[in-house]
Formats: sequence, C-alpha cells, structure tokens
Amino acid sequence: MNTNLILENLDELLSDNIVEHCKTVSRKALQLSSNFDNVDVDLVEEGALLHDIGRSKTHSIFHGVVGAEILRKREFPIEVQRIAERHIGAGIPQLEAEALGLPAKDYIPITLEEKIVAHADNLVHGTEEVGINFVIKKWEKRLGSDHPSIPRILKLHEEIVGSSDFENYY
Repeated sequence: MNTNLILENLDELLSDNIVEHCKTVSRKALQLSSNFDNVDVDLVEEGALLHDIGRSKTHSIFHGVVGAEILRKREFPIEVQRIAERHIGAGIPQLEAEALGLPAKDYIPITLEEKIVAHADNLVHGTEEVGINFVIKKWEKRLGSDHPSIPRILKLHEEIVGSSDFENYY
C-alpha cells in the first residue's frame, strides 16, 4: 500500500476536516483489527483512509456509491471500492437502498475488512472516538428508535468489538 499516494488523493479531493476524519477512522480501524488474526490490515488501512472519498461530490447517503465510482475510475482495487460503497452504518439492504433512491443492490459489509471499516466509521464522530451509546442515539435521532438499522449496528458492534463493550445500552 502506498500511503502517500492515498493521502495525495485525499488532499486533492477532500476538505481538511474530512481528511482528518478519514485518518481518525483509519487509526480506529487498525485498533479494531487487532481483535482478529485473519484480517488484511493493509486493506483495512487503505479502505479506512478512502471510505469517505465520495464526500468530495456529495454529503448525502449517496457518498458511498459515489466514492466507489471515484475509486473505480482511479483504478483502486475492487476490495477498496467495496469498502467505500458498503461503509454506511452497518450497511443498507437492497429494499432500504431502493427506498432511499440508491441503485438496487445490497450495501451490507460482507468481508471482515469491510465490517471493521464500517464500524470504525460508526465509532468516530468528526475526529473524536465515541462509544456505542453515542452511535445508537445518533442513528435513533436521525431514523427513529424502531429503524432496522439499529439492530444491525448493535450486531456489527458485537461482532467487531464484542458484547462486553455495550456500555449498558440495554
């Protein structure tokens, strides 16, 4: 992985605050990666640094899809493209994607690396690390407490961090 090339792409396309967010997500993702023996840490770092590259064009829910397209055009590996495309929340299933106006497909993180980056992004607000309680409250405020993304986020948290770190959410 050429970290300097990645940072050049970020600096060229993104505002300083988004670049700093991506760096913080990368550090958090590498920290979360240490929980696993079978993770490609180079892919996690690259994907985390580039996960929000779509914010160079939009700050909407479409930024994941737009980011994947930017990465495709710049010939980044498909694995990095998928991290950008699937990093929002704990992923978006096809029916929800269609309802949001996204292209009809699943945007659920599948690989361990995709899941780690998605959840690292959840656990970073701007450049500050936050706990799962903050994350759940943020998504409940945006989408409502009964939205199906809430259990997906909690499930992803348990898979990546472990159930012992639920901060007494329930």
